[in-house]
Amino acid sequence: MADAAQLAVVERSGFVESRHAGSAVVTAADGTVIRAVGAPDAPVLARSCLKPFQAIAMLSAGAPLAGPTAVIATASHTGTDGHVELVDALLAEAGLGRDALRCPVDWPGDPAARAAARQRGDGKQTVYMNCSGKHAAMLLTCVRNGWSLPDYLSPDHPLQRLILTTIEEFTGEQVHAAATDGCGAPVYALSLTALARGIGRLGAAPGRHPEVGSLDHYARILADAILANGWVIEGPGRPNQIVADRLGLVAKLGAEGVLVMAAPDGVAVAVKMLDGSSRATTAVGLELLAEAGAIDHTAVAEVLPLLDLTIFGGTERVGEIRADIVD
Repeated sequence: MADAAQLAVVERSGFVESRHAGSAVVTAADGTVIRAVGAPDAPVLARSCLKPFQAIAMLSAGAPLAGPTAVIATASHTGTDGHVELVDALLAEAGLGRDALRCPVDWPGDPAARAAARQRGDGKQTVYMNCSGKHAAMLLTCVRNGWSLPDYLSPDHPLQRLILTTIEEFTGEQVHAAATDGCGAPVYALSLTALARGIGRLGAAPGRHPEVGSLDHYARILADAILANGWVIEGPGRPNQIVADRLGLVAKLGAEGVLVMAAPDGVAVAVKMLDGSSRATTAVGLELLAEAGAIDHTAVAEVLPLLDLTIFGGTERVGEIRADIVD
């Protein structure tokens, strides 16, 4: 991505000590590009930003996902007790135990949940891994369709073939490359422009009345669930939950500095940081949506202090991580 641009800076005591470079794009509800920064048509591995489209595919295959269970299928969760209960509920619906999960073991991402797990002597578990909700939903989808379970992560499995078809149909772009995600599931490379168009379609779904059984119908089920259960998609006090609850945005962070976010009117943004850091992605996405008129600048200013962007010198605030977009 040789045409990457500056997207954010880290300022300490009035001195810019770090800069985040990358690409971003804002699309309108009809998919047209409102603003392009850097090289948004270059393919990037979408990582967990694909989860909403994976969940739509599973809904279309008859997976009984609704409300919080639809969101946990989309989540990169932090392993709180509430998250674990939802994962276990999906597995119970499928008649399976945690041993069916093929994601890696991990500790909860939530500090309090991690401390409690250590105190209980739990050790790392698959159910604590941030993608376990997606994996449980995949298993449930397989059970409902009579598909094999041990190989549910294989790219040639019927579920994964359906997911790939759904991603391409929903984003309007053929994938550029395939890889294996950190959780073991297939992951695909798409342009930021395609990702923005896809998440914009999801963000606008609650205001539409799509045909029952269409992908937009399942997108509306998912978007309604995310906005009503913001804590599930990541965790209490985390960026995705904050922007859903405070601003009514559908947002999904992915590993290696990828973010997609959409307003109710279908205006959407996709961001990729070249250094793989996610610390500034939400701030950059919000700034771009505000500049496009999709959200109010004042509302963004009220949310930014909640996003852990403060730079400290000792115990004193001496600076901040902030969006600083240079085309």
